[in-house]
Amino acid sequence: MKKNVQAILYGWITVFALLLFISFTLALLLRFSEMGKGMLDWTTLGAGVLSLFIGGFIAGVKGEDKGWMLGGMTAIGFSLFILLYQYLGYQVGFSGTQLLTHGGFLAAALVGGMIGVNIKSST
Repeated sequence: MKKNVQAILYGWITVFALLLFISFTLALLLRFSEMGKGMLDWTTLGAGVLSLFIGGFIAGVKGEDKGWMLGGMTAIGFSLFILLYQYLGYQVGFSGTQLLTHGGFLAAALVGGMIGVNIKSST
C-alpha cells in the first residue's frame, strides 16, 4: 500500500514538473516567436498527453505492480486537482471538451503505467 502511494506521488510530481517546464517554454515561444493560438492549442494538448504518459510510466516503474491502476490513479488525481482548481477558483466545472481531453489523459497514463511496470519487470 505504501509503495503504491509513493508511486502515485512520484507520478504526480513528474506530471506537474513537466507541465511547469513546458508552460514556461511555451510562454517563451509565444513571446519571442510567431506561434499562433491554433498551434498553441494542439501543442498544449500534446504536452498534456505526453506529461500524463510519462507520469503514469514513472508511477508504474516505482510501483512495480498493477501499472494500469497506478497510471489511472495518477491521471484521476491530476484531473481532480484541475477540477477543484477550476471549480473553487472560477466557479466552473468541466465542459464536454474537457471531459474528452481528460479521458485522453487517463488513457495515456494507463498505457504509461502498464509500460512502466513491464519495463521494470523485464530488467
